[in-house]
Amino acid sequence: MTARPILRFILAAAFLAAGILHLLVPTPFLGITPVWVPFAPAVIAVTGIAELAGAVGLMIPRLRQAAGIGLALYAVCVFPANIQHAVSDLALSDPQLGWAYHGPRLLFQPVIVWWALWAGEVIDWPFRRRQAA
Repeated sequence: MTARPILRFILAAAFLAAGILHLLVPTPFLGITPVWVPFAPAVIAVTGIAELAGAVGLMIPRLRQAAGIGLALYAVCVFPANIQHAVSDLALSDPQLGWAYHGPRLLFQPVIVWWALWAGEVIDWPFRRRQAA
C-alpha cells in the first residue's frame, strides 16, 4: 500500500471523528463560532454532516475528487472559527491552551487544505513524477 491510501484513511478518520463530535457534542464548537455567524447551532450541525459526508466520500473512488474539493473548501470556511478560538483563548489572563496549541493549529490549516486535495486525488503536487523528455 502506498502513502496516499494510508493518509487518505487517516484524514477520513479525522473528519469522521470531528463530524460525530459536531453532531453529538456541539457546545465546544458553539463556543468558538464567531458571533457574526447566523444560526450557529444549525451551522455546527451542517458542518458535522459535511465532515461525515466528506469522510465517506474520500473512501468511495467515484466520489473521491468531489469529497477532496469539498473538504478543502470546508477547511477554508472554518478557518475564521479557528482564528476566533485562538483570539478568545489568548485574550484570557490565563489561556487554557496557549500558543503551543493555537500556533500549530492555525499554521496546519493550509496543510489540511492540501491534504484533502491530495487525498481526494485532485492534485499530485509535490509528488508528481517528471515525464521523460
